[in-house]
Amino acid sequence: MATITAVENVSLDGVAQGPAGPDEDTRGGFDRGGWFAPYPDAVLGEVMGRGLQADGGMLFGRRTYESLRAAWAGTTENPFGPVLDAKPKYVVSRDPGYAAGWANSTLLAGDAATTVAGLKATTDLDLTVLGSPDLLATLLPAGLVDELVLAVAPVVVGAGRTLFPAGAQLRWELVESVPTTTGVLVNRYRPVR
Repeated sequence: MATITAVENVSLDGVAQGPAGPDEDTRGGFDRGGWFAPYPDAVLGEVMGRGLQADGGMLFGRRTYESLRAAWAGTTENPFGPVLDAKPKYVVSRDPGYAAGWANSTLLAGDAATTVAGLKATTDLDLTVLGSPDLLATLLPAGLVDELVLAVAPVVVGAGRTLFPAGAQLRWELVESVPTTTGVLVNRYRPVR
């Protein structure tokens, strides 16, 4: 059975929308994108790079998949492109006709909780979810996430989509916390079951 690790950048007030750039995710009129941009450093790169270099596959919501495919597919001038190209990738979409179009990609069409639970039960790959907050809003309450890695930035964004859906009541145990030189805490959690 697969394990699922979710990796997410969040603000102190739990916002996960648009961390990388101003135009990354403007849904709902969100105009505060790029709030995480001042915080990456060598420590964050090393901690996050460990996960990317590990064996296993990637699991994405469609929006994040398309964004990463546009940025990394077929690139060779950095260490991430070839690694992402080679990894098995699963993209969750409600559209059964969606053409994934990135090497080693498989479409999981239909209800996210159902299709991901099916994948989890039928593969031994450890899966990593990058970003994909809409997908996580389904997977977290369904109990399908086995580990949560949050890069918590020392900023209050004040508006935007948060990682956890309203009404979710989930308990987690802190198993590791790594401070960076910019004040980010990279916290690793496992669910209390």
